[in-house]
Amino acid sequence: MMRAVLVCAVIGTWGGFGAAVRGDEVGESVMLDLPGTGTDPTAIDFFALPTLAGEHALVSQGDDEWQFRLHNYLAWHDGRYWCIWSHGPVIEDQARQEVRYATSDDGLHWSEPATLTGPPPDEYGYIARGLWLRDGQLLALVSLYEAPTAFYGDLELRAFAWNAATGGWDDAGLVFDDAINNFPPKPLPSGEWLMSRRDAQHHVTMLIGGVKALDDWRVVPVAKYTLADGARVEEPYWWALPDGRLMGLFRDNSRSRRIYRAFSSDDGASWSTPARTNFPDATSKFFALRTSRGYWVMVSNPNPAGRRPLCLSLSTDGETFTRMAQLPIESERGQTLQYPHVIEHDDHLLVAFSRNKRAIEVVRIALDETDRLLDDNQ
Repeated sequence: MMRAVLVCAVIGTWGGFGAAVRGDEVGESVMLDLPGTGTDPTAIDFFALPTLAGEHALVSQGDDEWQFRLHNYLAWHDGRYWCIWSHGPVIEDQARQEVRYATSDDGLHWSEPATLTGPPPDEYGYIARGLWLRDGQLLALVSLYEAPTAFYGDLELRAFAWNAATGGWDDAGLVFDDAINNFPPKPLPSGEWLMSRRDAQHHVTMLIGGVKALDDWRVVPVAKYTLADGARVEEPYWWALPDGRLMGLFRDNSRSRRIYRAFSSDDGASWSTPARTNFPDATSKFFALRTSRGYWVMVSNPNPAGRRPLCLSLSTDGETFTRMAQLPIESERGQTLQYPHVIEHDDHLLVAFSRNKRAIEVVRIALDETDRLLDDNQ
């Protein structure tokens, strides 16, 4: 595959911008403060946390030919729910992996899965990278990679556009070369879009733009893959805080078992050096959003021992999470529950996740239920 060439502006230098955010004497800033255990994540009994009430459903189950299911994303568009995921032969990032999708009227009963991308070129694969509503059009973002790994080879971020007239997906072209995003772009106050990106060497940048054209972006460096303290920052995500700052979060693929975070005070044009927090993590992907009721929910694997249970945490200020509960998912020892994505619709949260990297499932939780968790003083 011939690698496309894009002309883009790169702002700043590697290593972060501004002062790192530091907390106590061991260098952890406070991102978690729970009733009973306070700021000490080692005191949490994750399987004794309260369990939220909700409804559960299966979207897609692996079979003998296509065992692998991961990287699930949700959207609400044109009166129905949409879910996409990476769909592969045995394990992730192998050749032949493609992206498939299903739809649902209620989030609990799903259509038969169908291919979104079709098969990739020989010795390549596709990874699902999110559903982006841009100017009323539903775009599925996918990264095309050179197998057998998503990194250290050819890598492109591409888009497919839903065509309601034909009931299928059209190849909308290249979004950015040498790129794998983590979640689809979100709007900035300026009207531009901001999206996190890793290149084929794992280095983290932000892409700003996406207004004039799908492939019109400028690059803001955030951090090289390995930080000075040995942390290896992965799967970046960001959201806006009430005071106008942006907060970026990072999974650490080293042994810290903590989430790292950085801040921007200029709409993403520069970022502080990512710093360790006291929020525990099983080195897995996480997702957060601000609900229509004003508080933030984050779904993650906070148990450092492994990707179980899958938990939901709440924050009223977007910086410090003060409640945590298990999602209503039955699981057994040895199983894994990972890579959540969450949307809000009709006073409910819909959470998609992968079980054992073999099935895509969802749970539906009323916002009244998360209200009760926030109001609980225990």
